[in-house]
Amino acid sequence: MGRNVAIVGTGHSKFGNRYDVNIPELAWEAIKQALDEAGVDQKDIDFASFSNVGGWSSEPLPALVVLEYAGLTPKATYRVEAACASGSAAIKAAHDAVASGQADIAIAIGVEKMNESPTPTVIEFIGRAGNYFWEFQNFGLTFPGYYALYATAYMDKYGATEEDLCRVAVKNHYYASLNPKAQFTKPITMEMCMNSRYIAWPLKLFDCSPITDGAAAVILASEEVAKKLTDSPVWIESIGVASGTSNLSKRQGFLSLEAAVEAANMAYKKAGLNREEIVKHIDVAEVHDCFTIAEILAYEDLGFAKRGEGYKLLREEQTHKDGLIPVNLSGGLKAKGHPLGATGISMAVDLTRQLQGRVEKGRQATIVNGRALAHNIGGTGHYAYVTLYNLSKPRTR
Repeated sequence: MGRNVAIVGTGHSKFGNRYDVNIPELAWEAIKQALDEAGVDQKDIDFASFSNVGGWSSEPLPALVVLEYAGLTPKATYRVEAACASGSAAIKAAHDAVASGQADIAIAIGVEKMNESPTPTVIEFIGRAGNYFWEFQNFGLTFPGYYALYATAYMDKYGATEEDLCRVAVKNHYYASLNPKAQFTKPITMEMCMNSRYIAWPLKLFDCSPITDGAAAVILASEEVAKKLTDSPVWIESIGVASGTSNLSKRQGFLSLEAAVEAANMAYKKAGLNREEIVKHIDVAEVHDCFTIAEILAYEDLGFAKRGEGYKLLREEQTHKDGLIPVNLSGGLKAKGHPLGATGISMAVDLTRQLQGRVEKGRQATIVNGRALAHNIGGTGHYAYVTLYNLSKPRTR
């Protein structure tokens, strides 16, 4: 048994090429917003989990640099890393600290300054996210190359096209154009996407998420404290976590991220939800669209569509704002941006604000069930986190 945990404050920096700030200044943009929203001071925080993948930035050990700048020392802390899912790992760490009684109020912080290294260096670091010896050293796989394997297998098996991939990009760039925190704030057309250069066939430039600097933060509190701080807490209903093999050759195939399926099933079971009817229970979702094929795979791994039919949701615009299951109304990783350590926390920020009805006009989902879903992947299914957020207090744990 554990205590119920709610998000009571959120913060989000502008995403993009943030040459105007250093790492602690960038993190503070999000931390200050979250503190102000929650109506708490640094002294009220009992625990801080810190998410940063790093390797490309000037601070190799940024956690204490950021916490010192933000006035959060000598709070208990540690840095977490789960590749691109590090932000969700930090939320789970903060959640568990509160649920267990270790802390009454905790903060999860994610930040990356990826543009402090040249693009080839960043590409190499991300390319090492799988199994270095077998895949990067011997075969030279880049991160786009990993997902190109999934895209080619999916297109061959189910008949999806490059246009279907571009439908993800066009949708997500449109919603990013309505999000002032997004890296890309201009819509794109199908023609622009289809005419963009290939990065790893069939993935083109507009099929790939960008290199991004950014920060996000959420403040979590126990039920007793949350009720004192806000009239509209967003509860963490359940978290599913799973892992996949580091070596892609040991996967069952390239049509699904097995860890994502496992994490989703775990989250649904904890919340008492039927996978076969999951779209009836979710108002809005943020999924890990590091590449356009990843969003399509997510539809199927999460149970939004049957296997092999995810791309049909795009053709029917069922994942747009007024569709069956709105997905990535923030712009997603594809257009909002993908600062690896901040991504999962950015999802939590946007979904919290969606459930509370306070995102920008044009990208606000219709909230009926009061439940949202975040799907955050590290590597190509090496890590998987699926988190359910709810306006209603979870069942007694």
